[in-house]
Amino acid sequence: MSKEKAGENQTAIYTGDRLIDPEYNNTTVTSKISNIVLHKDAPAQLYIAAAIGLPIIGILGMSVTYLFLVGTGIWGLNVPVAWGFAIINFVWWIGIGHAGTLISAILHLMRQDWRNSINRFAEAMTIFAVMCAGMFPLLHVGRPWVAYWLMPIPNTMGLWPQWRSPLVWDVFAVSTYFTVSLLFWYVGMIPDLGTLRDRAKHPVIKRIFGVFALGWRGATSHWARYEKAYLILAGLSTPLVLSVHSIVSFDFAISLVPGWHTTIFPPYFVAGAIYAGFAMVLTLTIPVRKWYHLEGLITIRHLENMGKIVMATGFIVIYGYAMEIFISWYSAGPYEGFMMYNRMTGQYAPFYWALIFCNAVSIQILWWKKARRSPVVLFIISLIVGVGMWLERFIIVATSLANDFMPSSWDHYSGTVWDWSIYIGTIGFFMFMMCLFIRFLPMIPMTEMKMIIPKHREKDD
Repeated sequence: MSKEKAGENQTAIYTGDRLIDPEYNNTTVTSKISNIVLHKDAPAQLYIAAAIGLPIIGILGMSVTYLFLVGTGIWGLNVPVAWGFAIINFVWWIGIGHAGTLISAILHLMRQDWRNSINRFAEAMTIFAVMCAGMFPLLHVGRPWVAYWLMPIPNTMGLWPQWRSPLVWDVFAVSTYFTVSLLFWYVGMIPDLGTLRDRAKHPVIKRIFGVFALGWRGATSHWARYEKAYLILAGLSTPLVLSVHSIVSFDFAISLVPGWHTTIFPPYFVAGAIYAGFAMVLTLTIPVRKWYHLEGLITIRHLENMGKIVMATGFIVIYGYAMEIFISWYSAGPYEGFMMYNRMTGQYAPFYWALIFCNAVSIQILWWKKARRSPVVLFIISLIVGVGMWLERFIIVATSLANDFMPSSWDHYSGTVWDWSIYIGTIGFFMFMMCLFIRFLPMIPMTEMKMIIPKHREKDD
């Protein structure tokens, strides 16, 4: 069997420490990745995942339609909890979208080769996660068809009204983040789109890839401009990783509500976002790696490195939890002290201790190398961390608002069936979009994987 044929049909599980199976060469890498896109056959698991996601999108559409007809009263919002699932899910999805930019931009600037096989996947995850996040502020304001009322348009008196909500900061930050991430994702795909155009046999498919390849021919001038554009976008994306979730945390920190008024929120939110984002990358990568037999391209070393980052960012999050307790004690403020005591013993105590288990206790198994190198263990841990980070957002929002300064206004907050249907609907939308991406676009960058091969040959020599 030729090496090219072996690359196309490779099913053996590579368990070495290299970033790519030594059996791969430039030809087999191109064949393996491009055949996933150009061949009609796809694993049954991918179609099952898409079939699950599509009806859930229908539930999302039905729920949003009913929300527009009736209003936000169908949610579980009350007095004093005016922020609920919409803001919780917004912060959660934005956090998930951070890992893609981190892997692509920061690790690219640091010349970390292990990012090459997972960066495209993570970038796509960023795009779709931010799309899910962007729905919630729009839905939360109510009557979005008159959103132009919020614009600072001069009225009949010639006055320029100010922006009415601090959430407008999020609009600018998230819009910028989405635009730069989309450009970063697309520019990085241009060489691969040119390869798919050249290898496609159907004239329509060839024409579609040709349009999006922007005339790529692999000339020296093309490579020079590509590398310059990619580096500039990486430099622009890097501060966005830190700035976007810092701005999201300002939505809480500018308030005097107990539990929100703390300066640790910006770094605490950024670390939590990277934590949740890398966990989601593992959640998506491990099954796809198995379905498409990509063990030779996404090796155990990639999974181990991501496990290390999950553990490192997890300890930063644990430090944030400890600092919250310390600040509530050291401030000697009765409201801050009661807020933390109420989190641990009050009506939301089960959720608080559940998030402590998910985010702080569960990751301790990653101290062992065998656990970090086990796809099953990493997959389970990543699911637990994803649940834990959602619980963290819930606790931050719910406990501070439900029990504020006035006991006369205290109330219990819980989501209604419409809260859950919209949230689950966004998960279905995210799942379906990822399935479309995996099926129709190269999920592993061919050009960047080929750059690793000469380095491994030098080591062998």
